[in-house]
Amino acid sequence: MTHTVGVRGQKSRLRTAWDSTIGKKVVMAVTGLIMLGFLVAHLVGNLKIFFGMTEFNGYAHWLRTLGEPILHYGWALWILRVVLVASVVGHGVSAYQLSHRDIAARPEKYVHKKQRASYATRTMRWGGVILGLYIIWHILDLTTGTVHTGRFREDHPYENLVDTFSHWWNDVIYMAAILSLGLHIQHGFWSMAQTLGIGSVTRNRALKAIGNVLAISLTAGFLSLPLSVMTGLVS
Repeated sequence: MTHTVGVRGQKSRLRTAWDSTIGKKVVMAVTGLIMLGFLVAHLVGNLKIFFGMTEFNGYAHWLRTLGEPILHYGWALWILRVVLVASVVGHGVSAYQLSHRDIAARPEKYVHKKQRASYATRTMRWGGVILGLYIIWHILDLTTGTVHTGRFREDHPYENLVDTFSHWWNDVIYMAAILSLGLHIQHGFWSMAQTLGIGSVTRNRALKAIGNVLAISLTAGFLSLPLSVMTGLVS
């Protein structure tokens, strides 16, 4: 009986934390940090495309053997995917609910120009929607091959990536998503630091600088992929 009451009490506390504004902000901050770590690792791996087909495909194969022999082939990659998808969903749901609370609390728009948020802040909501739709498209294109233009070849990621970026409409979709990502990171990194208690009067300038560097570096790095294919540097 005591154990049951304890479990119920714990669930109640978690529910109360989730229902609170600060709880949702913490979920957004933690999931955002997870996704940021994934993006950095993902970019480092993707940049191997500049070292040729063998290097890039070898890296993709290594991801599938990660954790062996404890884990079976591909299990670690699927665990990472599940964690990433859970982070995206948690981030999106929290952002949606916080946005509605913000609108309900301040139904009237600001009148004075100086009271308006920065461009990045004001586009966070639409940027998040764009990124969510792009993630779905990206998975269907390069993971399952469902919407892939041309011939999708399983276990040939280099060829599939080059094939995707050989079509201008795929490049436009990708670049729009990456530019949205840059703006999202620029504002989101600073917000995450404030929510997790990292920010302070003395650290805020440095945190904003780090956010800007991350946003610019990730944007430039990811944009280099389609640009390299478009210009013939990678083929």
